[in-house]
Amino acid sequence: MTGVALGVDIGGSTTRALAVDATGAVVGRGVAGGGNPNTNGPAAAAGQLLTAVNAALSGSEVAACVIGMAGSSALLDPAVAAEFDVVFDLLHPRVVTDAEVAFASGTSSAVGTVLISGTGSIAGRITGRELVATYGGFGWLLGDEGSAFWIGREAVRFTLYALQSGKPLSPLAEAVLAAAGLPLTGDPRIPFGRLIRQVNREEPIRLARFAPLVPSVDDPAAQDIVSRAAGALASQALAVHDSGPVVLAGAVLQTVVGARVRELLLGHEVVDAKDGTVGAAWLASLDAFGNNAVRPQV
Repeated sequence: MTGVALGVDIGGSTTRALAVDATGAVVGRGVAGGGNPNTNGPAAAAGQLLTAVNAALSGSEVAACVIGMAGSSALLDPAVAAEFDVVFDLLHPRVVTDAEVAFASGTSSAVGTVLISGTGSIAGRITGRELVATYGGFGWLLGDEGSAFWIGREAVRFTLYALQSGKPLSPLAEAVLAAAGLPLTGDPRIPFGRLIRQVNREEPIRLARFAPLVPSVDDPAAQDIVSRAAGALASQALAVHDSGPVVLAGAVLQTVVGARVRELLLGHEVVDAKDGTVGAAWLASLDAFGNNAVRPQV
């Protein structure tokens, strides 16, 4: 089949497209704003997708297209799907989950497990390069254990208990207060109350901003949070794992948390996910050029 294989990775903040030929060589790239219809609105999201795709194609014919989309379930709504019709009529894409794209970015295997920990967390079993089972992914209120939200919340909770105790603050508590813009005064009740009010005023997901502090400080409390996060994530992966590699995806798993997860998954093949567009373009290459398709040379 002639033409290019087009892979698109759609997230809440960016939409990225990658076009490759039958040899795996990159022939075009495109980047635009967020394309998640749930967070960006259907019309705006579809517009960003079109911008990224046009930049990547530059007039090339599309042999096959795979789109990995966070929020893909929104397309079940006819009103949302209608906004994407212009782009989809052009591309005739196969829309998959971001978990499937993440898995494909890290391995050529058709079976295995993908573990994602970014703002939220979820594990999924992959069979035939399709997501067939999940564990977790309930959102911040009901789950997302080991995610950036969860780690940030634990750091803030620890800080509040430390302030309540009246004892000298540890490095983690000091780092949380500094990040919140709340210097410690002589009376710990002042930052205690301000931190509670600040966190409760904001969107809950904003707690994720404290997550990077945890692996960056030398503090037993931080090490405890890291250990508990890694334990929760490894348990999620093992809950759905059957065979094949475990692909780690998401910013949290690129930190010491990920290193600890690897230790807990000793005996399993563990690999890191790469750019989501690579996974999407690889899946599109399989559709376009068959099972012997060359992985994108990125």
